[in-house]
Amino acid sequence: MEDPNDEEACREAALTLLDAAARPRKALYERLTGKGYAPETVEGTVKRMEELGLVDDESYARSYLRYCLGRNLGERGALREMTRKGLETSLAERVVAQAAERGLFVDSAYELGRKLARRTRGMDPQVRKRRLWSAGGRKGHNPSLIRQVAGDLFADSHDET
Repeated sequence: MEDPNDEEACREAALTLLDAAARPRKALYERLTGKGYAPETVEGTVKRMEELGLVDDESYARSYLRYCLGRNLGERGALREMTRKGLETSLAERVVAQAAERGLFVDSAYELGRKLARRTRGMDPQVRKRRLWSAGGRKGHNPSLIRQVAGDLFADSHDET
């Protein structure tokens, strides 16, 4: 890069990055400073992208939450992924809390359980439950919710999960 203060070049780099994929404010800022642009130049560019509606953390958070739910993630898993993608923790927590209030993570856990139940049909009930516990833990589901799902989907076994 010739000039780290070149606003036009920074704006073009930002547009190229946003053309490839939507990004939250923090992630765009980090990518542009990583390319060598001066922090003041990047801040102005990111602010302008927000003014134009090309960067909208709220919209990105809601969209990314849908992606997380499609992967059957739980509350902790969605929060972890959203902050990893560069969303501010407070925004990610608020969006996740709203989804939890609407029961979306319960639906996600049951969908995960149904998928696992289909794949493990015919196996020992304890093995099926262990696999559900393992998958639910990796995906960030609440243990009490996984217990409920296991009880509902694997009711053929009278053992505790």
